[in-house]
Amino acid sequence: MINNDVLRSLRYLLDVSDAKLVEICQLADYSLSEADVAAYLLKDDEEGYVPCRDEVLAHFLDGLVFFKRGKDDSRPALPVEKRLTNNNILKKLRVAFELKDDDMHEILQAADLPMTKAELSALFRKPGHKNFRLCGDQVLRNFLRGLTQRQRG
Repeated sequence: MINNDVLRSLRYLLDVSDAKLVEICQLADYSLSEADVAAYLLKDDEEGYVPCRDEVLAHFLDGLVFFKRGKDDSRPALPVEKRLTNNNILKKLRVAFELKDDDMHEILQAADLPMTKAELSALFRKPGHKNFRLCGDQVLRNFLRGLTQRQRG
């Protein structure tokens, strides 16, 4: 899924301003201007559109974890992924919103994309594992839609 679409979906889900998105990124020790955020949130056919790099979205997702759950300064900082996959995005969202397996199933069910427990757990395995499965764009898109319904009502 395109990083800009993920960022747009999360902004809508959280119902926050561009300034708040900047603050969330700063929680992960990443500087971003409101002009950058505005350019990331534009549609790809609009003038001024800038593609959101993996590094920016990864920092935003890390900041979202701190925003939702609080920052533990006693823990060492995790390295930021240079290459962000849909599986990584799903994992970070699961951590940020403190979702359990049952919550994940309910969210996907609400988005008309039911998955078995085995299918869902395969998305969270390490890439070398024999049961690992790539998270497709449709799964992530529907998960974001279901999560938005759950959060915003």
